[in-house]
Amino acid sequence: MEISRYVFDLLEKQIGKQKVLLLYGSRRTGKTTIIEALFKKYAEDALLLLGEDVQVAEILQLRTVTNYRQIVGDKRLIIIDEAQAVPEIGKILKLMIDSLKGITIIATGSSSLDLVNQAGEPLVGRDRQFLLYPIAQLEYALSENRIESFQLLQHRLVFGNYPELSQLENLNEKEEYLKSLVNSYLLKDLLALSNVKGADVLFRLLKLLAWQVGSQVSTVELGNSLQISKDTVERYLDLLSKVFVIFPLSGYSQNLRKEVTKSKKWYFYDNGIRNALINNFSPIEVRNDVGQLWEQFIITERMKLNASRSFNREYYFWRTYDGQEIDLIEIDSSQNMLALECKWGNSKTKKPIAFGKAYPQAKWSVVDKINFSDWVL
Repeated sequence: MEISRYVFDLLEKQIGKQKVLLLYGSRRTGKTTIIEALFKKYAEDALLLLGEDVQVAEILQLRTVTNYRQIVGDKRLIIIDEAQAVPEIGKILKLMIDSLKGITIIATGSSSLDLVNQAGEPLVGRDRQFLLYPIAQLEYALSENRIESFQLLQHRLVFGNYPELSQLENLNEKEEYLKSLVNSYLLKDLLALSNVKGADVLFRLLKLLAWQVGSQVSTVELGNSLQISKDTVERYLDLLSKVFVIFPLSGYSQNLRKEVTKSKKWYFYDNGIRNALINNFSPIEVRNDVGQLWEQFIITERMKLNASRSFNREYYFWRTYDGQEIDLIEIDSSQNMLALECKWGNSKTKKPIAFGKAYPQAKWSVVDKINFSDWVL
C-alpha cells in the first residue's frame, strides 16, 4: 500500500523560493522516498546528491562560489540526501543559498545537530524546517475509512507507524523489524556523535524512559539508576531528542503557585519503538500500559496533524501538586488554549476544578477510542 505523505506537498509548495528546506526525521521514516519522488517529478530541473557518498562530500567541502556554480549548473532544485554526513554542511548550505540565485535546496538529515547547529553562522531567515514523523493517521485516512482506522487502531498502538511495517506480512517480522530499527539505525546516529561513550547506557536510559511514559521524570533519579551524573543524563536526553527518538513536554503554568512547572514528561515519537525497547508486543487487551500507549499516540498524532497544516503550536502537560492533571495543553500563536485528556476506557472524566478556574476560556475535551478521529484527522 502506497501512502501519500503530507510533507511532500509542504515541500513542493516551497520549490521556486530562495530557501534551504531542511527535512528532518529519524531513520526509516521515509525521507529518501519523498526526495526521490520530488527528484523524479522535477528531474529536468533538479540535482540529487548523496551526502553519504565520500566523493560528493569531498567536492562539496570546497567552499567557493565557482565550485558550487559548476556543480549546480542550470539546475534550480538541489537535493542533498543525508546531508548531515557532509562535514560543515551548515556553512556549505549558507554559501550556496546566498550566492546561487534562483535555487531551492532540500537537505535531509536524521539529526538536527549537524545541518545547522555546527554552521559558523546559522541559516536564520534562509531556511524552513520540516519534521517527518512516522505515518500519521491523517495519511492513513486517505486510503481507509473511519471504520477501518478504528479496526486497525489497537494494532498501531502496539506496533507503531513506521512505513515499512505495512509491507511485512506477520507479527514476528514486525517485531524483528522494530528491534533491528532500535539497534541498527536509531542508536547509530547517537554513537556517531562525540562524547557518547557507548550504546549500553543509552539503551538503559531509553528503557527507563519507556517505562515512565506519561510520568514526570527526575533526571537525578535517572542518574542514580544509571550511575552517571545529572548533567550527563540531561545531555543524553538532549541528544536523544535531536535525533528524533524522544521529545519532552514541560508543565504549563501562568499564575498558580500549586502548578507543576519544573519537571518534564518524556515521550517517544512512535509506540513501536517504545514497545521494542521494553520487548512487549502483547495485544492491547492483556496489557496494563494501554493508558500510556494511548496518551503517547494521541499527543504524537496531534503534533502530526498540526505540522501537516503548518500550524505553530506549543505543547505542555498541566498538573497541580495535589494531583489534578491534564495530559496535553496546546497553545497557538494567539495564545488560545486547547486542553485534551486522553482516556482509552469509557470512564467519565470531568474538567479539573483548578484548571477551569484558572483558564476559563480554554477549550477542554476528552479524547477516547470512539471520538479520536475528530482530533487527529
